Amino acid sequence: MTTNNSLLHSHWSSRFAFILAATGSAVGLGNIWKFPYITGENGGGAFVLVYLVCVLLIGIPIMIAETMLGRRSQRNPVETMQMLTKEANADENWQYLGWMGMIAGVLILSYYSVIAGWASAYVVKAFTGSFFNADANAIQSLFDNFTASPLQLMFWHSVFMGATMWIVSRGVSHGLEKSVRFLMPSLFVLLILLVGYAMTTNSYQRGLHFMFNVDFSTLTRNSVLTAMGHAFFTLSLGMGSIMVYGAYLPKDISISKTTYLVAAADTIVALLAGIAIFPLVFEHNLHPASGPGLIFQTLPIAFGNMTGGWLMGILFFVLLVFAALSSSISLIEPLVAWLVENKNFTREKACIWSGLGTWFLGLGTVFSFNIWKDVHFFERTIFQLLDYITANLMLPIGGFCIAVFAGWIMHRDHTQSELQMPCKPSYELWRILVRYVAPASIFLVFLHVIGVL
Repeated sequence: MTTNNSLLHSHWSSRFAFILAATGSAVGLGNIWKFPYITGENGGGAFVLVYLVCVLLIGIPIMIAETMLGRRSQRNPVETMQMLTKEANADENWQYLGWMGMIAGVLILSYYSVIAGWASAYVVKAFTGSFFNADANAIQSLFDNFTASPLQLMFWHSVFMGATMWIVSRGVSHGLEKSVRFLMPSLFVLLILLVGYAMTTNSYQRGLHFMFNVDFSTLTRNSVLTAMGHAFFTLSLGMGSIMVYGAYLPKDISISKTTYLVAAADTIVALLAGIAIFPLVFEHNLHPASGPGLIFQTLPIAFGNMTGGWLMGILFFVLLVFAALSSSISLIEPLVAWLVENKNFTREKACIWSGLGTWFLGLGTVFSFNIWKDVHFFERTIFQLLDYITANLMLPIGGFCIAVFAGWIMHRDHTQSELQMPCKPSYELWRILVRYVAPASIFLVFLHVIGVL
């Protein structure tokens, strides 16, 4: 670990540490919980193809840009945009981009922690044999009774938030870096084991066909927006996480090379999760479009009736908790860094207050599954509204602004020197994508959704 004397935070000890941390930020519930169920809701292969195109043409260029912004300033997202706005002699309103990203991260973590709490509870349920020989009705009843209990959801939400804030309170080298060095390799090993088991089922080919057979008739206007929003969600773009992680990145590490590796690892995990889950869904005649409860309502049936299912069930939900932790620490880090650098908070105090605030916001999601389940805003529960506003609106808008700022507002020589791309064509390709392709694609998708196109 090295320390930047001008700042109140440290640097990653190596390029590998940054790759693990950024991959951990990207690889989370979005890959293993959300990607399978939104793929199921949006028809399978065509949705997957649109998602992959969004990652390639929009996600990667913007991820490079967001990392670059953070490293150039070496500060939290709010101060990053304040500093770079002044450097570029740009309109001072650009500084609010940092605030929007930080707020999006907190809002996402508020409901993310609740879902991660479900996974934590299901580790215990798997360990105690709750899934053993259970049929679909029994598992559905187990899930319904669990989510109907606000006290149970509050308890597990609290446990997960406590674990997240404990890791973040330990800082970059002792908290963030050490945790991802353990979590990420463990996550990959567990996921490969689950894919290996899925390959032994009779429905393995059917699962692959569902994921990779492209039928554009299954796509809707909202499917395209969902695919783009998920590309931002799963790469942790537009929420300040990648920007603040970039602030901890030493100057001698290539931003572009590390971004390619992170995006590739993240995409592979999402695809492997689908390959592991859909064969089990079809094997037990379950429906892939089961919504947010897909892996909690379908996989336990498989685990309860397969040979070695007790162990596989424990491993899967431990995997889900690991994935959630690796992302949750990045969602709250921008706010913690801002409190430390601007309000003279100790890191521990910043973690306590930011954690409590986020935990309190999460109660809206907790209650949206039980005592407030009939409370709707714009035909959505509180959880659904938070998920839609953040993933489908705030993150793409934040990404659009990052692309415009990096491509049009920052001076060319600043971006070129910061990126240090090995050859001129690489830089020119990134510049074309971030200036034209990414913002135009985001804009066109929004026009398509509102019915203009």
